[in-house]
Amino acid sequence: MRDGLVARFGTGGFLGLYSLVAAIFLGLMIWAYMSIPSSAPYWGAGRGIWDSATLVMLVASILYVGSNIRNPALPNPKAAERDIPPPHGVFRITRHPMMWSFALWALVHIMIAPRIDNFILMGSIIFLALVGAHMQDRKKERLLGDAWRQWKSATSFIPFGRGLAAPGWIAFVGGILLWLLATWLHAPLGAPEAGIWSYL
Repeated sequence: MRDGLVARFGTGGFLGLYSLVAAIFLGLMIWAYMSIPSSAPYWGAGRGIWDSATLVMLVASILYVGSNIRNPALPNPKAAERDIPPPHGVFRITRHPMMWSFALWALVHIMIAPRIDNFILMGSIIFLALVGAHMQDRKKERLLGDAWRQWKSATSFIPFGRGLAAPGWIAFVGGILLWLLATWLHAPLGAPEAGIWSYL
């Protein structure tokens, strides 16, 4: 729908309309989340689930930090005129590290709080992240042509789909620091202690 809306309203008008629709649906999602009565969890989150969630959250943190480091896959009007550098860092793990970090973060919160409200909110985040990543592939291929197709062929949508790869030391160290900070903030915000802090 983007091309037709841009042709009709212009780029600025399209962005304004897009922002309005996004804000409306975000507000509806928050309203729905707050309106659903708290229900009993569908399963108990024992130590095994918490430990697994902690490790998944660490991976998500590393992917997120790494996704902000020299992302060569960002849309660029001149990308078709140059070669996109080979995948590096977390982009050797997946070409959508930021989207996967969001999806894994949401999955973790379903694992430890399997309630209806979390299924709705976190399930929606997972859907938007992964379906959105797939749609980004289609859009970038249309905009960037061969440059994107070559990049896509050298990367994987699914994390580690092309084998094991190191994230790079900046992403690794930065991801650990983000993970430590985010899990530490749970207690001050009134949430259950998470990560290594739950052991201390």
